[in-house]
Amino acid sequence: MEYTLEVSDLSVSYPAGFGKEKTILNSLNLVIKQGEIFGLLGPNGAGKTTLIKSIVGLINTKKGSISILRDGALSARTKTKIGYMPEIANYYWYMTPAEILRMFAGLSGMAKGDIEKMVDHTIRLVGLTQQKNDLIKSFSKGMQVRLNIAQAILHDPEFLILDEPFSGLDPLARIDTRNILKALKERNKTILLSSHELSEAELICDTVCIMRGGRILKQGPLQTLLDEKAEHSLENYFIKIISS
Repeated sequence: MEYTLEVSDLSVSYPAGFGKEKTILNSLNLVIKQGEIFGLLGPNGAGKTTLIKSIVGLINTKKGSISILRDGALSARTKTKIGYMPEIANYYWYMTPAEILRMFAGLSGMAKGDIEKMVDHTIRLVGLTQQKNDLIKSFSKGMQVRLNIAQAILHDPEFLILDEPFSGLDPLARIDTRNILKALKERNKTILLSSHELSEAELICDTVCIMRGGRILKQGPLQTLLDEKAEHSLENYFIKIISS
């Protein structure tokens, strides 16, 4: 079985003043299989975003190891195969979606002859065709999220990491996003998503991991976990695990 991500004994601490440290992640172990949608769930402060930032190399880890696509060093070549959507992204407000995506395409090393085609395709995919040449400063929260998703999938990555992809989306946009992620899975892409939207996670995730206080409380195939507690909804299961 091929694994896209392997995290072993990972711990992350931040300075807390006067020689003290605050542990944010405590000896985490998880694996994500190639071609699955993996849901990272937990209340605020659970450590989800810290884990994601550690995976993409934005936080230096002192203990443990992370391997992506069998690369434990996270080389530049491996990074080109990752698409990352942060929870909060600040783009240049005086630019348009088309301009932003052209810039990202260039940074990703995309061939010049492919850039315009991929930009148009991605803008259409996330439903921003009519806003393609509008200034980003006029965008609603939902349109900003769509643009954030667009920059993550623009270069057709093998491993997609999304932090709160459903936040701020209206019901139709959520359906569109869900369909985009399902289509990517059908192409054997691997997706890690963090979300507070448990109903969306239940509809799309193959495997889930529930965190609290920097630790993993439960992880495994979604249906297996629900059967374990004889639950019919992820929300009820989540509340039981977090409250125990």
